[in-house]
Amino acid sequence: MIYPRLRSALPACWLACLLAPAAFAQGTPTADSGASSSSSAAIENSVVKVFATVSYPDPFRPWTKQTPRDITASGVVIEGDRILTNAHAVLYANDIQVQATKEGDKISATVAAIAPGIDLAVLRLDDPSFFRSHLPIARASALPQIKDPVLVYGFPEGGNSLSITKGIVSRIEFVPYNFPASGLRIQIDAAINPGNSGGPAIEGNEMIGLAFSRLGGDAQNIGYIIPNEEVELFLQSIVGGHYEGKPAMYDVLQTLENPALRSFLRLDSSVTGVVVHQPYRSDAAYPLKEWDVITRIGDTPIDDQGMININPDVRLSFGYLLQKVVKNGEVPLTIVRGGKTLHIELPVSRERSLLVPALEGDYPSYFIYGPLVFSRATADFVGALSNNARVLNGLSVLRSPLITQRSDQPSADRSELVVVTSPFFPNKLAEGYSSPAGQVVYSVNGTRVRSLAQLVALLRDLKDEFVVIEFDSRGGEALVFPRKEMAAATDEILTDNGVRAQGSSDMMAVWQGKAAK
Repeated sequence: MIYPRLRSALPACWLACLLAPAAFAQGTPTADSGASSSSSAAIENSVVKVFATVSYPDPFRPWTKQTPRDITASGVVIEGDRILTNAHAVLYANDIQVQATKEGDKISATVAAIAPGIDLAVLRLDDPSFFRSHLPIARASALPQIKDPVLVYGFPEGGNSLSITKGIVSRIEFVPYNFPASGLRIQIDAAINPGNSGGPAIEGNEMIGLAFSRLGGDAQNIGYIIPNEEVELFLQSIVGGHYEGKPAMYDVLQTLENPALRSFLRLDSSVTGVVVHQPYRSDAAYPLKEWDVITRIGDTPIDDQGMININPDVRLSFGYLLQKVVKNGEVPLTIVRGGKTLHIELPVSRERSLLVPALEGDYPSYFIYGPLVFSRATADFVGALSNNARVLNGLSVLRSPLITQRSDQPSADRSELVVVTSPFFPNKLAEGYSSPAGQVVYSVNGTRVRSLAQLVALLRDLKDEFVVIEFDSRGGEALVFPRKEMAAATDEILTDNGVRAQGSSDMMAVWQGKAAK
């Protein structure tokens, strides 16, 4: 059991007390200690414990959900009668409550906005009168400095009361969060444990960020907070009611450190920057080309490792400035191409379509046909498979698109991957076949499968005697079923296995002849 670190037994005014022992002996507080105590009490009053009952999707049984579980996290009052917390604390929650420090009543809450990519969420309370006595904490407008002291408030495991841990700012970086989002991240050495997520990190009397994770394994006291700059971008983005994501570049870049590479590009020693290895798009209108060297973003020079200097103590990936200099969906870059300096406006996107997307709060679509369960391949499904090294190795050997095309974009030939999520339901129709679980469908009766909706429409409209299903992998087997028996067996299979619906509502609309959205 890991317990929160106890606060120092010395009073906060210990130096003043040593210099003025008479006042200390008489218990006479100084003005500074009184102000510090008052501000600390106000901060504690604005930190809440978040209780959530969550029902996560079951990636291998998409017709149902995982068993509900109760989790706890932390949150903090912000302006606009709202609670700020982490997205992972309330994602897939069907019941949320918050409880203030030293108060017994819990107040029901709902998610007003959520951004799984950057791991932030805003809650609204059913009883807004709560905010009359629980005021928002002031947020610092600048990044903290390395070695600045920080206090983390929250409700970690190991007890029920508010915990306060102390540390310093160790590192500030611009890193990937949940793909494709990247953002600033502050590393601190204050203890952060499960339950701390969503609690404020405080320097002086101001919040500098929100606790959201810790480094696992054997690492000790390495925790991370989402700085205010990311919080502000999130809050600005949800003003319209929907989080639009963060602008990002998706070009493949490489550093310019190797001397042979510099000679190959015939670059003057004064040129620094990063090399475009694979442009995000190959069409003529796209302003970046292979072997371009990006030397500046806006007016800021980029070094040969793709970094920029923010201040004497902080050096970040140049991607950090994207969110600052983007205007009307374009980012100003200076590049060197063939020895010439050019100024371009690079279009950037807040979303990136993927062949294998993440669910991000949605439940998977599915369709059951005979003993088979079809669904869209998602990052959540592939992530669950990745927990089994043997399965992952098998998919690699078979050259499954779940591995080889995971980061590809949708195309005219294929807008998504259709996967069999589960072993066969028990039925004589499956006799003699190996389990197709984890296989990507390539065709039905010779027609290439482009999407789950199209697969359902193909099965709906078939008139052939047999259904022939081919998979997209090296080796394996084809599945051949008598079409009429497959249709007849489906209702019996659903009943025997306690499945309430043959498909999700969107797929049933296709099956019943309605146009797919």
